[in-house]
Amino acid sequence: MWSWFSRNSPEADPAPTAKGKSADGGAEHLELARESLRDLLHDERVPAEVRQDLAADYAQVERLLDRLEHEQIHVAVFGRVSVGKSALLNALLGRNHYTTSPLHGETKTVANASWTQYDSGNVHLIDTPGIDEVGGEVRERLATEVAENSDLVMFVVDGDITGTELAALRQLKAHHGPVILVLNKSDRYAPAEREALLESLRRKCEGVVAPDHVVAASADPAPRLVIRVDAEGNETETETYPEPDVAALRTLLWGVLEAEGKSLAAVNAGLFAGKLNDQVAKRLLEVRRDVAERVVRSYSLGKGLGVALNPIPVVDLLALAADGAMIVHLSRVYGMSITRKEAGQLIRTIAGQITLLMGTVWGVSLVSSALKGVSLGLSTILTAAAQGAVAYYGTYVIGRAAERYFAEGQSWGPGGPKQAVQEILEGLDSDSLLAMAREDIMARLKTRQSTG
Repeated sequence: MWSWFSRNSPEADPAPTAKGKSADGGAEHLELARESLRDLLHDERVPAEVRQDLAADYAQVERLLDRLEHEQIHVAVFGRVSVGKSALLNALLGRNHYTTSPLHGETKTVANASWTQYDSGNVHLIDTPGIDEVGGEVRERLATEVAENSDLVMFVVDGDITGTELAALRQLKAHHGPVILVLNKSDRYAPAEREALLESLRRKCEGVVAPDHVVAASADPAPRLVIRVDAEGNETETETYPEPDVAALRTLLWGVLEAEGKSLAAVNAGLFAGKLNDQVAKRLLEVRRDVAERVVRSYSLGKGLGVALNPIPVVDLLALAADGAMIVHLSRVYGMSITRKEAGQLIRTIAGQITLLMGTVWGVSLVSSALKGVSLGLSTILTAAAQGAVAYYGTYVIGRAAERYFAEGQSWGPGGPKQAVQEILEGLDSDSLLAMAREDIMARLKTRQSTG
């Protein structure tokens, strides 16, 4: 008894094992995929808000894991409207499970059934809407998603492949593993025509579909007119309905599933898990950047208020803007840890670049610092707020630069700190940031003055 995909028929011949493939269809790959999905689902480092944002994707991972736990394989059909996808699945199943109709585009939703010809019942055949139905953009997208989330795809055509079909096939292949190309309705062609069509399909799909994965089938053969002549010369016309011919397709499917079934399921699950990992990383980075922005603004406001409230001598304002506590805080936001000494070195690196790029700006701010205590009343608040805004700005730039450094894994990238700081400065609306900082600081100074 073969494991996992054993057939019911005791007289069935064993399918060949593909060269270079594991005899068990990839059980080891399957277990590795299970472990990866479990780790992904139970990663405690992912914040609740990220899980909530990606709830649909996590639900898909749970479904994939359930499929792997039950060792299921999903095989989907894909193709234009009315090429006989539903009929092809019915022929494989040996029963009319999927709806077929002479009307254009009968299949409008996804449907699946267990292929019970195998005693495990773990192969599920999935029907999808046609990819070119007029007004069926939603169904086309659904068909694409189902195909991408299936382990094996049968791309069905009913003649020589069209440019639209070939483009769809290439797009599908870019997001999928092996594809079987099925020439359905092959009974409409004479033997020589059929072989010529198969050869044309192999040639046009070279590099996309393996030559031995191109196969002919006739899921719902057209009725044949039979004329019988009796002994007296009387003719009688009757229609006969040939049995579906999917033997070659069934043999090919079985060979692929037996040789690679578990590996296909593992690879497909791994691809989806990798996609979700990328989404989690992207969303986590967004969350961290949101938190980092709040941290930087909080420290910037604190520094701005500190400068505005306390008269200081004419000194380098960059030294005032530098705040080691903020750098340490930002490193923790990104799951890293640095010492106060390392934070000081990072501040000096950033501040040095700011001085090189903005030397004249800081010269003007030194004048504001000297004028801070000259007048009284409202003018004092105005000059103090202006001075505090410059300190706010300096701390904000340092914080943004440090945040970028941590987001890149404690690296400045190929351009070094100068390019990083320059890009940050160029991306800031200095006037708006200074105005916002000045107004916020003034409001707090007025509140303090009125309550003092």
